[in-house]
Amino acid sequence: MQDFNKTWQPSASLESLHIRADILNRIRHFFAERKILEVDTPLLSQATVTDKHLHSFQTDYCFANPKQKKTLYLQTSPEFAMKRLLAANSGPIYQICKAFRNQGESGRVHNPEFTMLEWYRPGFNHHDLMDEIEELLTVFSYPTAQRFTYFELFQRFLEINPHYATIRQLKQTAKRFELTTDLFNMERDDWLHLLMTHYIEPNLPHHPVFIYDFPASQAALARIRAGDPPIAERFEVYIKGLELANGFHELGSPSEQRQRFLNDLKQREKMAYNTVPIDEHLLAALEHGLPNCAGVALGIDRLIMLVAEKNTIDEVIAFPLRNA
Repeated sequence: MQDFNKTWQPSASLESLHIRADILNRIRHFFAERKILEVDTPLLSQATVTDKHLHSFQTDYCFANPKQKKTLYLQTSPEFAMKRLLAANSGPIYQICKAFRNQGESGRVHNPEFTMLEWYRPGFNHHDLMDEIEELLTVFSYPTAQRFTYFELFQRFLEINPHYATIRQLKQTAKRFELTTDLFNMERDDWLHLLMTHYIEPNLPHHPVFIYDFPASQAALARIRAGDPPIAERFEVYIKGLELANGFHELGSPSEQRQRFLNDLKQREKMAYNTVPIDEHLLAALEHGLPNCAGVALGIDRLIMLVAEKNTIDEVIAFPLRNA
């Protein structure tokens, strides 16, 4: 039985909460100086992400008649709503908000409810946005980041080409580095993810590292650059081996975006995950026209952990799930 006399207090110290407030103020000042508009979008939506790796919390909205219910979803990210604003000519925008992911993860760097910074820059590509992220990190005294392509890291650490390696080669590489898994029916990207998270990430330098130009199969909502191989114009940001941010040169094609959603739903069905509705509002906004832009989502709680030199996310949020 839970002892509420022990769990009513915040898990973060008052000192950490003051650091948190200061970091949020400095972030807002950074964007105010650049005349980037702060926006506020709904936490509840009629649709949600289709990505097989993301799972949403859902709830029932009751109308005047209690027998009439509509399923609503807590956002995993404000991305879809912010893109609707971009299509409505908002110009550059950012948001600091709560996001929710029902991943069954709660630990050193995860909490199902967390704080996210997301921003979009019309006229930027993913390289331009990496430059701006680097400027933001200098606010917190981080040095210039090293930049590697996804290919360069797999060559450097594992001596394989991630764009062409077969599942068999990836399995052999995992075995060579003593990485094992009890998961069955893993697909090619699952093996790449295992190698990235269990071998490459722990061996990254402690200073900021940007990884960019991912395999096309991991594009998510990023543009794919034609070539041999085709490349997803996507990047991730790491500090001390901890993933801090994920960004894209944003896909603007409504037909391609719809097809990616449909492909996601097939994957979800294959894995026996629940079916979720496609966000038709987003697709309508893309039909209207999304400006050429780049966007990024950054984990605020993880940034505060790093700046405050704390070891767990519980030390920088007032009430994690276990005592919420």
